[in-house]
Amino acid sequence: MSFQRLALIGCGLMGGSFALALREAGLVQTIAGFSASEKTRLRAVERQVIDHACTSVCEAVQGADLVLLAVPVGAMHESFAAMRDVLQPHALLMDVGSTKCDVIAAAQATLGERLSCFVPAHPIAGKELAGIDHAESSLYQDRRTILTPLPKTSIHRLQTAHEVWTAVGSHVSTMTPEAHDATFAAVSHLPHLLAFAAVNALTSQPQGAAFLDMAGPGFRDFSRIAASDASVWRDIFNANKSEVLQQVQHFRSALDQLEEALKHGDTQALQQLIQQASRVRSAWTLQAGNACHTDSEN
Repeated sequence: MSFQRLALIGCGLMGGSFALALREAGLVQTIAGFSASEKTRLRAVERQVIDHACTSVCEAVQGADLVLLAVPVGAMHESFAAMRDVLQPHALLMDVGSTKCDVIAAAQATLGERLSCFVPAHPIAGKELAGIDHAESSLYQDRRTILTPLPKTSIHRLQTAHEVWTAVGSHVSTMTPEAHDATFAAVSHLPHLLAFAAVNALTSQPQGAAFLDMAGPGFRDFSRIAASDASVWRDIFNANKSEVLQQVQHFRSALDQLEEALKHGDTQALQQLIQQASRVRSAWTLQAGNACHTDSEN
């Protein structure tokens, strides 16, 4: 397995790391990259993430046999539309979006006959710090990547996608798009939403700054993901809105139970609720490839 030309659409953390990993594995001869920011494109060349800085999606994709779309999910539709007429029939096209149903809908609305080239992917990896300067070839090592193939996806392309992500160090799983979005609303999107809300709730108080000065490791660990990229998470929440809102209702119900126990001084109920959560969390272990992540695809 090797590729003549990788077209990298989005030269940020996720895309840049993929390009570095693929180059390190010796699986690609040349890498063409496009980002909306000229500064990012030039920095990607400086860091030898890409060989050629392109000024459009169309220019980057021209002649590519592998295309990675590493832009925020809100920019997927425009990117698919821009590449449709130059995407080679035999090319493998993948994304790194954190939501899948909306990305697939965008592909179905724009790619036409080239839809069969597309294998939707979500690597569970990242950092709070976005951008090309934080890209590293080891980002996907021992992380899970989820593929959500379409009915039109050929077995050959699915197998190639599996091999590509395995080659950069990932443990590869397959899910339906619907199962993916429901799962990650629960274990990723809601926790990020809560972290953002908790930090805002703290700092909106008159003494918020003083409280923050006294925060320790517990606050640090809980709030870590609140440092994530705002535009990326705005798009993720909007793209997976129905599933995230459903998880908000589950959380609100659980919070209400704790609040009622506190209001009524019901220490037994309070302890039971805490113990219930403690038992689940104590028994849970991080599965191979399920690295804690924040998404910074840009």
